[in-house]
Amino acid sequence: MAENEKVYDTYELDAHGLKVNIRIVDKGDFVPIYEVTMPGIGEATKIFLISERQELLSLVPIDPTRIEDKEYVAELTNKYIEASDVIIDKYLPGTNKEVKKALTAYIINIMLGLGDLEAPLADDNLEEIAVNTSKEPVWVFHKKYGWCKTNLMLPNEETIYDDAEQIGRRVGRQITNLSPLMDAELPDGSRVNATLYPISQKGNTITIRKFGKNPWTMPALIANGTISSQLAALTWLGIQNEVSMLISGGTASGKTSFLNAMSIFMPPNRRIISVEETRELTLPEFLHWLPMVTRQPNPEGKGEVTLYDLMINALRQRPDIMLVGEIRTKNDAETLFEAIHTGHAVYGTVHADDTQDTIVRMTNPPIDIPKLMINAIGGIVTLFRHRRLGIRRVLEFAEINRAGDATVLWRWNSRQDTFVQIGEMARLADTIMLYGGYTRNEMLEEIEEKRKILEWMVKNKVFDVDATGYIIANYYKDKNSVLDIVNKDMPYSSEMFKKV
Repeated sequence: MAENEKVYDTYELDAHGLKVNIRIVDKGDFVPIYEVTMPGIGEATKIFLISERQELLSLVPIDPTRIEDKEYVAELTNKYIEASDVIIDKYLPGTNKEVKKALTAYIINIMLGLGDLEAPLADDNLEEIAVNTSKEPVWVFHKKYGWCKTNLMLPNEETIYDDAEQIGRRVGRQITNLSPLMDAELPDGSRVNATLYPISQKGNTITIRKFGKNPWTMPALIANGTISSQLAALTWLGIQNEVSMLISGGTASGKTSFLNAMSIFMPPNRRIISVEETRELTLPEFLHWLPMVTRQPNPEGKGEVTLYDLMINALRQRPDIMLVGEIRTKNDAETLFEAIHTGHAVYGTVHADDTQDTIVRMTNPPIDIPKLMINAIGGIVTLFRHRRLGIRRVLEFAEINRAGDATVLWRWNSRQDTFVQIGEMARLADTIMLYGGYTRNEMLEEIEEKRKILEWMVKNKVFDVDATGYIIANYYKDKNSVLDIVNKDMPYSSEMFKKV
């Protein structure tokens, strides 16, 4: 390590059999360096193996129409292992067994994956991977360290184009000079945006927003300070009593993560249908849940399935709860509010910076719905991403009155990093008491009860989506048994809770 280097973190990854070492280090730049090394594979070797791609394709051709077939991919993998032996023995004779294994894994990543990008793709600590051009390093957004510059550079603009084309082909999308913009997704659900030069002036680009393998749950959000246990308990009580809510916030503020975290509160005897443009939600496995996703038109402009189409279709499938990935148009909003008025609990996200901005956005073009329709929502939760501190917080928690105006009940205090109550519940409390048959004191007792359960989960580090879901489901089935465990402060074990 150089004298002026400060190492923040080191860890290992497995990128489809390829061992990768990650080092996050301060080298005096304005941002940390995300350093990727692959034991046994130097830069010259990588360049050579990439140059042999055409020879490998001649040995093992790929049928792009079958690339989503798991059996076909497994068959291809075995064939590339054999072809790799031929190439390595031909051009790199005398390579030892361990290095040969690493080279073979790298070749498979080149041929069936995205080459050097497979390393950051395998890192669950990352949220975003950004390729801006072949002339600059790849950038990544780390959950802990924010934007980092990597030591990875794609060899040329053709490689970026080939990778983008390969991603699009798998999901029936095209990127060409005539259609230089593409939205697609990877098999794991990660969102991909690609653009071509000269639309993007520096060069061809690929931006990947990674799909979280371990979805956020409410106890995890409490543990990292995103929300207080009291506000989470109020959210739980609202969902239990089918009070519809909007989740708002800016780009990457955590709206969908919060929507996912809310899902553990949904009773298992409800039918849930989610509609999204890209699959991002992951609900507990035992819930009665049907996920649906949109589809873009084919090159002839046919076959498009919009969010509005899915929402209309979902209403014909007798849902009790609807989850809407993002409201963008007037049709989306009108259908959402129609669903609420016809007796469905609806939870959706919308881009807006705060509570008041959410009302303005909903009541002006392009969404432009009558203000009085807003009163169908019980509350608005606004998420905020503090880029300088690298944190996400619930900025405001508000209720909606009958005129469609919002009253902020809780607001985040950035100086003290606390949630401060600045208003008293009125209509939201009335709605919960009406639906739940509570007195005001009973409602407050319910919130306190739920707060204790959530804090017990945080204390016992119960953050898994299924584990948290089972606890909540057991609470609905046998409330007293769950409260007994919590009040006795018993250590958590999965055997405590029935698999419902």
